Amino acid sequence: MSKVYMIRHGQTLFNVLRRKQGWCDSPLTELGIEQARQAGAYFREQDIQFDHVYSSTSERCCDTTELIVPGVPYERVKGLKEWNFGKFEGITEDLNLEPPFGDFYVQFGGEDEMEFRDRLVRTVTELMRRPEHESVLMVSHGAAIAQFPRAFGVDLREVTGKRVGNCGMAVYEFDGDSSFTLLDVVNPNE
Repeated sequence: MSKVYMIRHGQTLFNVLRRKQGWCDSPLTELGIEQARQAGAYFREQDIQFDHVYSSTSERCCDTTELIVPGVPYERVKGLKEWNFGKFEGITEDLNLEPPFGDFYVQFGGEDEMEFRDRLVRTVTELMRRPEHESVLMVSHGAAIAQFPRAFGVDLREVTGKRVGNCGMAVYEFDGDSSFTLLDVVNPNE
C-alpha cells in the first residue's frame, strides 16, 4: 500500500484579507513561508521521504512545495488546482454562502462542486496509479483538501472538528486501484 500526503499551501495575502481565491492567486505571506518551512521540518523529523512530488499550478502551491522540499524536482498538475469560483474570485469571504455549494458557482462562470470533486479524485488516482508511487506529496488547496475525502464518505471537519489550516495535511493509504483510506490529519503548525 502506498501513501499520499495532501497538504494545503501556506498562508497567503488573500487568506489574510479574507478574499476568495480559487483559480486567482496571491503570494505567500511571511507566516505562510514559515508554515511551509515548518511542514518541511515535520517531514524531516518524521523521516518521511517522497519518491514523487506534485503541486497545483498555482504560484502559492509551487512556492509552498519549493519550501517544503527545497531542490527536489516536482511536477505541476492543473488537476490539483483549487475550485474555480468564477466571478466570485477575489471578493470578500463575507459573501460566502453556507455549504453545500452544489452548482452555485456555475452561473458565475465557475465550477460545479461535483465536477470539482471528480476532477480531484480522477487526478489524484491517475497520479497514484503511476509506477513506483509509494510515498507521494501533493500540494494543493483548502477546498481541495476538504472535497477529496468526501468522495470516500469522509468529512474532515467531522474528523478534526475544524477545517484544515494552512500547511495542514491529510494522509491517505492508496490500495493501488481506486480506493483511498484516511490515516491521519496533521497540522504541523499547531
